[in-house]
Amino acid sequence: MDAVRPLRADARRKREALLAQARELFDAGTFFELRFDDFAKLAGVGVGTLYRHFPTREALAEAVYREEVAALCGRVRTLRDTMPAEAALASFLRGFVDYLDAHRGLAQTLATLMGTRSSALAEGSQALEEAVLGLLDVAARDGAIRRDVDGGAVMMALHGIGAAHDRPNWRVEADGVVTLLLDGLRP
Repeated sequence: MDAVRPLRADARRKREALLAQARELFDAGTFFELRFDDFAKLAGVGVGTLYRHFPTREALAEAVYREEVAALCGRVRTLRDTMPAEAALASFLRGFVDYLDAHRGLAQTLATLMGTRSSALAEGSQALEEAVLGLLDVAARDGAIRRDVDGGAVMMALHGIGAAHDRPNWRVEADGVVTLLLDGLRP
């Protein structure tokens, strides 16, 4: 079995510069408006470096998505480990809406990844679901939420909130859905 060699420090910095630039363009909603080669110039790296790390625009989008999911999963674990269960759950759900609001361009990326049937999207969705279900299990065990609620319903609500990102009053409605969800989860 071949082990993946870690990147040299300079290669890691260049890869991180590309990811940071892509993240910025997602947030600005311009990720799909640029020629792929333009990412290299904007990140301050050569075109060869871009293609060495990310041979396609989809590969770059998937890498950003994987990092974002890892950060969200880490947030779930931190909240679960540092706060009472009910507060951790509320903080995550409200923070998730904040996250979606701050990263609206990611929704377009996810739509593109869904169109390519990306395994990254499925893996990321599963990882986030497992993290959230762990938080729900702790909250149920502590008596903070009902035990008869299926974690899939919570995930469906989160997916619905994300999918409706282009509605005119999205933020107000998303906050309302989280409030309904939290009220419905109480024992």
